[in-house]
Amino acid sequence: MDPFTIVVDTSCDLPPEYIREHGIDVLPIPFYLDDIEHSKGYWQEISGSDFYDALRKGSSSRTSQINPETFIDTFTDYAEQGKDALFLLLSSGLSATYHNAMIALKDVNESFPDCDLYPVDSVGATALNSLLAMLVVDKRNKGLSAAETAAWLEEKKQSVIGFFTADDLMYLHRGGRLSKLSAVGGSVLGIKPVLTVGPDGTLALKDKARGREAALKLLVSQLKRSVSPDTTLDSVVITHSDCKKDADRLADMVNAAVNVKQIHVFLMGPVIGAHVGPGTVTLVCEADMTREQYNKKFY
Repeated sequence: MDPFTIVVDTSCDLPPEYIREHGIDVLPIPFYLDDIEHSKGYWQEISGSDFYDALRKGSSSRTSQINPETFIDTFTDYAEQGKDALFLLLSSGLSATYHNAMIALKDVNESFPDCDLYPVDSVGATALNSLLAMLVVDKRNKGLSAAETAAWLEEKKQSVIGFFTADDLMYLHRGGRLSKLSAVGGSVLGIKPVLTVGPDGTLALKDKARGREAALKLLVSQLKRSVSPDTTLDSVVITHSDCKKDADRLADMVNAAVNVKQIHVFLMGPVIGAHVGPGTVTLVCEADMTREQYNKKFY
C-alpha cells in the first residue's frame, strides 16, 4: 500500500523543515497585513519577526478562509493522480474552511466517486493542529491507510487538549472573544486570560491570572491535571507569537511538572497570530481524558 498524503492548512504551526522532512503538503489560508494579501504561508512573503513587529507598531491584520473553489481544484488534482489524502483543517468553530472543504468534496465525488480524500475538522488550531499532524505522521509511518487514520483522528482529537494565554487582551476583543470592558480593564490591571479550545472547537475563557508568570504557571497546572500522575507524555507542543523567551520558560516549567519525553517549541504563524497578537503562548498535550470530561471535572 502506498502511503497517503498528509495535507495541513496554515493554522497548523509545524515548522517548514518538519513539513519538508515528512512530505506534508500545505494549503495556505490567506492573511492580510495592512490590507496587503499574503497567500503563500509559512513566512514565504514576510518573516515572523517582521509580521509581529508590524502588529506592535500598529499595523492591522486579518485572515480569510480557503474557499470551495480552491478545495475543488486541490481535490480534483489529488483524485486525478489517484492519491489518497487526509486533510487536517482549521476548527469549524473558528472558520468556514472545513465547511468549504466538505462542499467541495461533494462536488468532486460526482466526478471521482472512488477517490479517497478525507477532510478532518481538527476542532483546533496552532499547537493543537501541530500535535495532531505529528500523530498522523506516526500513524502513516505505521502503515495505516488514509481512511483508517481519519477514523482514528476523529476519536483522538478530543483528547488532545490545549491552553493558551495572551499578552494583549485587545486582540481578543477585536476578534469578538472578549468584551471591550473586560479587555480594557484586564489590560489596566495586568490580568492575563487563560483560554482553551472546547469540544466544539470554539474558544472558551477558563481562568485569569495577574501577571505573566502567574499565567504561565496556570497553563502548567491545567496541563498537569489533564494527565494522571504516572503518565509519561510522548510529546508536548508549545507555540508562541514572537515571545520565545516565555515559551522556553514554559517548557522548563512543564519539564519540572510532568513526565515528558520531548517538548517542541514552534513559532505561531500569522493565521492565528493575527487574532491573538504578539506575546501569546499555547501549551498542548495528549490528555488522559476528553475535553468534555475535563470541563465537567474542573469547571
